[in-house]
Amino acid sequence: MAKTVLVTGASGFVGGSVLHHAPADWTMHTCSRGPLPQPLANVVHHAMDICDRAATADLVAAVRPDAILHIAAIANIDYSEAHQAEAAAINTESTRRLAALAALHGARFVFCSTDNVFDGKEGLYSENAPVNPVNFYGRTKVAAEVLVHDALENHAIARVALVIGLPLGGAGNSFLAKMEASLRQGDEIHIPENEVRSPVDVITLGKSLVELAENDFRGVINLAGSTRLNRCDMARQIARKLGCSENLVVPINSNDFEGRAPRPDDVSLDNALARDVLKTPMCDLDRALNLIFGN
Repeated sequence: MAKTVLVTGASGFVGGSVLHHAPADWTMHTCSRGPLPQPLANVVHHAMDICDRAATADLVAAVRPDAILHIAAIANIDYSEAHQAEAAAINTESTRRLAALAALHGARFVFCSTDNVFDGKEGLYSENAPVNPVNFYGRTKVAAEVLVHDALENHAIARVALVIGLPLGGAGNSFLAKMEASLRQGDEIHIPENEVRSPVDVITLGKSLVELAENDFRGVINLAGSTRLNRCDMARQIARKLGCSENLVVPINSNDFEGRAPRPDDVSLDNALARDVLKTPMCDLDRALNLIFGN
C-alpha cells in the first residue's frame, strides 16, 4: 500500500539504503542539513536542521507522514564524548520532538538505536537485557529510547548492530569502503580484537527498516547479523573475500588508547526476534558479504 514516509538522516549511509529499498509507490520525504547525494524519483528532499524546533514541526504538519523513520544521529563515539551537548541535542532531544510530533499527527515512529546501549560484559543481548552504556553516545540513545517509549504506543525501537557495507546512495561513514581501499593498496589496517559484534549489512538493514515502517510490530527489536565474532576476525574474513592477505589485518585493543571514549567489549545481539517478526532474512557474515560485493 502506498505510504508517505519522512526519513531523517537520509543523506547518510543507512538512510541511503532505506531510500534505495523503499517501494516505488511510496512518497519519501527526507530531511538533512545538506543535499542528497543523488536525486530519486519518489523522494522530496527538505534541507533542514532537525534541531530547529519550528522547522521540524512545520515539516511534519505539512507532510503528514504515515511513518517517521528517525535515523539521523551523531554516531561517532569519540565525537559524542567530546561534544556532549551537541550529541544530546541531536541524538536525544531531536528524538523527543519527533516522537511527540508523530504522536500528535498519528504517525508510526521508527527509531534507530544502537548496540552501544549495553556494557559489553555479557554479549548476545536480547531485547529484554538491562541496558548499561559505557560511553556518552550509548547514554544519549538510552535516554532517547525512554522518550520514544513514553511518547507513543505505535513505535519500533531498532537496536542496530555494527553496520557493514558500501554506500547505496547515501555517503555517510562506511568503514568497509575505507577498509577495502586500504587492503587493495596493500596497506595494513589496525582493527580492535577486543570488540565482539554481530555485524549487519546495510542492505538487510535498509530493507528491515522499510519493513518496520509499515508493519505492526511495537517495541524494541535487534537488527543484527547471525554471525558473532570479533572485529579482527571479521576484517580477516573480508580480506579473504577480497582476495587480499589476512596478514594486513593487525589486531589492537580499542581501549588501550588515551583520549578515546570507552568501547564495550562484547555487544553482540540476539536476532531471534527479528528472524521471527520480519520477512527480511537476517544474514550470516558470509551471506552479507555476498550481498555487499554482488557475489
